[in-house]
Amino acid sequence: MYRKFSLIIYLAFIFLVLTGTAYAQSKNGSISGSIKTSDGNPAAFVSVGLKNTSKTTQTDEQGNFTIRNVSPGKYTIKISAVGVKVIEKSVTVTADNESKISFATAESSSQLDEVAINGYRTPNKKPVNLGKIAIAPKDLPQSVQIINNQIITDQQALRLSDVLANVNGVAYSENRGSVSGETFVARGYSLGGNNVFKNGARTSTGGMPEVSTLESVEVLKGSAALLYGGVTGGAVINMVTKKPKFEYGGEVSMRVGSYDLYKPTIDLYGPISKKVAFRVIGTYENAGSYRDQVKSKRLYINPSLLYKVNEQTDFLLQGDYLKSDYTPDFGIGTIANAIPDLGRNTYLNAPWAYNKTNTSTTQLSFNHKFDENWKLNIIASGQAYNRNYFSAERPFAAANAIALRNVTRSKSKEFTYNEQINLNGKFKTGSVSHTILVGVDADQSRATTLGTWTYNGANTFNYGSVNLLDPATYYGSGLEPNAVSATSTFAPIFRMGAFVQDLVSITEKFKVLAGVRWTFQKTPGAYVTSATTGIKTPSATADKVDKAYSPKFGLIYEPLKTTSIYVSYANNFTSNTGTDIFLNPMRPSIIDQYEAGIKNDFLDGKLSANVTVYRIQNSNLAQTALLKADGSANVDATIKEFTGKTRSDGLEIDLTGTILPGLNFLAGYSYNFYRYVSTLPTGIVEGQRVIGTTKNKANATVFYTFQDGAIKGLKLGTTVLYTGSRNGGYADTKTQTASRLIPLTPFTTIDLSAGYAWKKLSLLAKVANITDELNYFVHENYSVNPIAPRQFVTTISYKF
Repeated sequence: MYRKFSLIIYLAFIFLVLTGTAYAQSKNGSISGSIKTSDGNPAAFVSVGLKNTSKTTQTDEQGNFTIRNVSPGKYTIKISAVGVKVIEKSVTVTADNESKISFATAESSSQLDEVAINGYRTPNKKPVNLGKIAIAPKDLPQSVQIINNQIITDQQALRLSDVLANVNGVAYSENRGSVSGETFVARGYSLGGNNVFKNGARTSTGGMPEVSTLESVEVLKGSAALLYGGVTGGAVINMVTKKPKFEYGGEVSMRVGSYDLYKPTIDLYGPISKKVAFRVIGTYENAGSYRDQVKSKRLYINPSLLYKVNEQTDFLLQGDYLKSDYTPDFGIGTIANAIPDLGRNTYLNAPWAYNKTNTSTTQLSFNHKFDENWKLNIIASGQAYNRNYFSAERPFAAANAIALRNVTRSKSKEFTYNEQINLNGKFKTGSVSHTILVGVDADQSRATTLGTWTYNGANTFNYGSVNLLDPATYYGSGLEPNAVSATSTFAPIFRMGAFVQDLVSITEKFKVLAGVRWTFQKTPGAYVTSATTGIKTPSATADKVDKAYSPKFGLIYEPLKTTSIYVSYANNFTSNTGTDIFLNPMRPSIIDQYEAGIKNDFLDGKLSANVTVYRIQNSNLAQTALLKADGSANVDATIKEFTGKTRSDGLEIDLTGTILPGLNFLAGYSYNFYRYVSTLPTGIVEGQRVIGTTKNKANATVFYTFQDGAIKGLKLGTTVLYTGSRNGGYADTKTQTASRLIPLTPFTTIDLSAGYAWKKLSLLAKVANITDELNYFVHENYSVNPIAPRQFVTTISYKF
């Protein structure tokens, strides 16, 4: 089916280009210009409009704007933004001509940055870096959400899960042993390492990325396979780091909290010369935990340099280093597949267990503006991730409450490389406007993992069985076994792709977005090297090659300047292991995604309300084949066929706004039902919610800063998070005699915040989970991690 859909898209492209010239030429004129700040920098995303008309737009990232299809006559053009003094100028428009006009604000770029983040502004206007092109989200047939630095600061977020709690459609799933990195599920689909980006390039989440110093976190929901290739279908996440500025400034802060949390941070920026600016951000974290014996130490450094060759060209060099050491913690385990009441603080791991990670990233971005319509962006990024882990694991017990604590030693390193070239531009065919994006990209991953471990000379080692109901057995001997590795395994992965996307504005109200991507992915067979002989042995697994087309097609109708209605189709693919019944490698599964939504801005952009519905369907899920090619019964699990089906249906509602000066809020709700709809006679029960997916999720954040009077600068806020029912354990099968499902109940947490800002000094305090709610996140049936209890945290900061 998807081949037919691809053909339709190709024909649509040809039709739009060929028929565009048939539209009658407009006899109206247009107005274009630019807006700069008082220090000469572009004033991005400032509102521009003609008084007493419905003609409005906003500046792009370079401070440029265009108002098209304006009837001839004299007008007053007006610019405005939060924190910007209103400026008005007269302009005359003549038929078939472009009138040019420029403005300069009374505010500097730093002042504009400050007021821009001081409100939870509409997510419908500012283009996201994930989109690779300056298209406002209201023109995208896809749901977009941006969590900016002010929200991160107000909530005093420590981890990516704290930030994404504000994003509907994305739910925290679990963190296996607190060592595998936080896992998220979007629209039912687990977001693997391929779906998380930093400044547009794939990044590892193994060390739990530092988020407290980010500029923003962008989430593009649904399929982004057109732009990024081998990603799962739920969403992609982009962490945007802060950039250098051509003026001196910075901030120092200190955060302290319950359970011995100490986190100092420093942020310095300024010019080195007229063309070169720098920024250096660093933070250190030393913390205990509400979990006994669990602690963490983190060091993060993020330097960057910006070189502006001229107004058209710049280079941005960014790097960061994260050293993150923390105690592996598999929670309180299970007894007979049920969660025991052991107390939120109970620690069942070995006292010497450790997990040490180091992540370093370097990225060079080149931007060149050929003219007002055409831009080129080139990104080259490299990342090194090392992990050193030793721990007892998996405290799951039978009815007698006795659990083994076999140890696991792991040592690995991974190098990843990403290269992108993106060209975007604007042009016209007759009266039809095109905003086109053409790109190529490549990824490489090279992972080396030590294996074949022996412990005190044995293949397995039980640190000491533990009785989950007897605290006297928790500590064990305290002795760490000697672990030796006999092999190392080298496993590379290569990806590359090319794509084209075009936003076609047939009229001001009706637009079409269409595009297609071709992706090539190769997973060579691994090499195993003996630690004693140094001999390399190729694995028995043959090279795996996947090729797939990923089309996207959307219709956008904007009946009002403030309203956008859309429907869209896109797909992505997932790689499959094994062979078909003819012993050919399995092709990838194509997953179809259908989405419809409406995006609304009210009160001049002070309030946005967006609603999205979707269906994601895998109609060719690979399952073990029932019969071989000769018709005999198949018992080989590696021989498969495309006979299974899954389906994910959902609804998302997002509200964002700054209705009154100082009053900021963010709220939303999402529903998801992801299940198997066709499985084998021995397969998973059809219709049962997939493990780890969340049925309902809701959030609400409100902060108010008093603007006048004796208490000017006082800030009060609250954050309410609701997590609905979900399943842990293992999915039920049609043949099992006893269920291993662990149903998890819904829960709500409430945070209260209060702070005060005086000149350059600010203080913000928070009581998290004020009702001391107790619940769990579960990986399978052994990593059962209680949520954090009532905690206190406060941050004092000084800006200069």
